[in-house]
Amino acid sequence: MARIFITGSTDGIGLLTAKKLVADGHQVVLHARNQKRAAAAQAACPGAEMVLVGDLSNLAETKALAAAAKESGAFDCVIHNAGVYRGQDNAVSRDTGYPRLFVVNTLAPYVLAALIPLPSHLVFVSSSMHYGGRPKLDTMPRNVTYSDSKLHNVMLGKYFARHGKTQASSVDPGWVPTKLGGRSAPDSIEDSVKTYVMAALGTGAAATAPNGAYFVNSQKGRPQAVADDETLQDALVAKLAELSGVKVEK
Repeated sequence: MARIFITGSTDGIGLLTAKKLVADGHQVVLHARNQKRAAAAQAACPGAEMVLVGDLSNLAETKALAAAAKESGAFDCVIHNAGVYRGQDNAVSRDTGYPRLFVVNTLAPYVLAALIPLPSHLVFVSSSMHYGGRPKLDTMPRNVTYSDSKLHNVMLGKYFARHGKTQASSVDPGWVPTKLGGRSAPDSIEDSVKTYVMAALGTGAAATAPNGAYFVNSQKGRPQAVADDETLQDALVAKLAELSGVKVEK
């Protein structure tokens, strides 16, 4: 039995993955951005161990969330599932003034991964849209698009695979009918859940794939080539450390 923390697990793929893992006998810690959503998540997944609360668009709350997660006990896996899409590009974080999309999609998963003791499996959620992304290290935190942030998630998976004592990966959930994806999304949400579970537990293709792999439809995929640039991976983490004031313990 594994103990797994899933960010952004009040609805969508995060919640469905939590339900599947609970049904299979695993301990799951949910995450919500506020108390109201936490109560709804606990009601939707009553078998979850607990719900941790923190708004990932707020750097101080993200750091507090990491502290609460650490205090709750060791994890076998952390799935960095939370994310925002378009419509958030011009909104800013209350405490940093950085663009909210960048803070939630790129900075928060880095901060959590840096502050929560590394589990045996670490999963970052990307997207096929990362193929259109660029690192944007010279303008960060400004001008980071959704596609850029999803490229960052692949790069973070590869960075932690190289530097952390963990099996790190990134997953592409596909274009699925969630609040983020929209009702007309053509891909299977059940397939997305299977991919999340596989990466989290290190089963299936994740059992034999090299560390830092990118998965789609429960199979090893090929991410954008720039994601494999180790110099850029290191530069991304250095920039995120500078912007957040949080360094990865090596």
